[in-house]
Amino acid sequence: MKVAVLGSGLMGKEAARDLVNSKGVEKVGLADINLKRAQQVCDLLNSDKLEAFRVDAGDEQELANFIRQYDVVINALFYTFNETVARTALQAGVHSVDLGGHIGHITDQVLKLRDDARAAGVTIIPDLGVAPGMINILSGYGASKLDELESIKLYVGGIPVNPEPPLEYNHVFSMEGVFDHYTDPALIIRDGKKQEVPALSEIEQVHFEKFGPLEAFHTSGGTSTLPLSFPDVKTLEYKTIRYRGHAEKFKLLVDLNLTRNDYEVEVKGQKVKPRDVLLKVLEPIVDLKDKDDAVLLRALIGGKQNGEQKIYQYEMTTYKDRKHNVTAMARATANSISVVAQMIGNGTISKRGVYPPEQIVPGKAYIQEMAKRGVDIKESVHTTEPTMRV
Repeated sequence: MKVAVLGSGLMGKEAARDLVNSKGVEKVGLADINLKRAQQVCDLLNSDKLEAFRVDAGDEQELANFIRQYDVVINALFYTFNETVARTALQAGVHSVDLGGHIGHITDQVLKLRDDARAAGVTIIPDLGVAPGMINILSGYGASKLDELESIKLYVGGIPVNPEPPLEYNHVFSMEGVFDHYTDPALIIRDGKKQEVPALSEIEQVHFEKFGPLEAFHTSGGTSTLPLSFPDVKTLEYKTIRYRGHAEKFKLLVDLNLTRNDYEVEVKGQKVKPRDVLLKVLEPIVDLKDKDDAVLLRALIGGKQNGEQKIYQYEMTTYKDRKHNVTAMARATANSISVVAQMIGNGTISKRGVYPPEQIVPGKAYIQEMAKRGVDIKESVHTTEPTMRV
């Protein structure tokens, strides 16, 4: 198969790395508006399968001319390009996957292309990172094993292995995205009813081996398309994992309106966004640099199976790849999108249309493929909810 990768940033680079090391992939085109940046990645990966291109994804004709040469396109650009890339891929007759982005209902716009994609014989899957992405696939897999789905509880966090004050956090994706997730309300389902709860609320202690006691709290966007796919579930919630005390510290910043995107103050006659100032202040403090990170994940999918209560638990702890200097978050995210793109290309996924991951990605095959890449997801089955508290 031939695969195009849009964007030569961290996720695009790591997706390309996995593709060139995969037997079923014969050609990879890495496109960026900055040709020099794309070429640097190609030089680093040093594969005959890989070639750099200059493409402006904002120019739909130029984008269509490029992706038409490939079977599948991996969109590793900023989420604002997701709708444009999906629509262009559809018109070019090429399958497409992206890393998601629920801000501004971008994924909802991609899902609206379902009928057109089906008619064109094209498969489009948005939201293929970790959260959303991996957690969606695992939710769908757990739900498929149950006769009656009742609850989905999800816990995910990208954290430093050795935390440092004041926030005990180093960012592994955009801090602007972190601000949005901490500021906007979280959509959950409780007692069968959809409702919104404040971000950073309902803190609970959780425990992961080698990390000891941590905390988890609501953040926006985490449930992604799951309320649409499983509207009759009694409980659905997503919480972000951090070191203890993090939520309380950030809540003060949120309460002071320092993270809002729509808030300005006047300072010495100039309009200033406190959010922009805070981002600059935090930049050197939360930069991961060469430190080790880890991605922690736990998904609890509960319901009835053969008349008995069952809870399928999926758990993962992934660390930085020191050999290639690849963060844990990049490993988990880029491998996810590469694996699913290849599933479309090799026919493992054959349904046509636009589908969220939980509706179309085969969970067992996905877990097996991720294990080959050193990202191990462990399944266990319980009759009562495993204890999360210390």
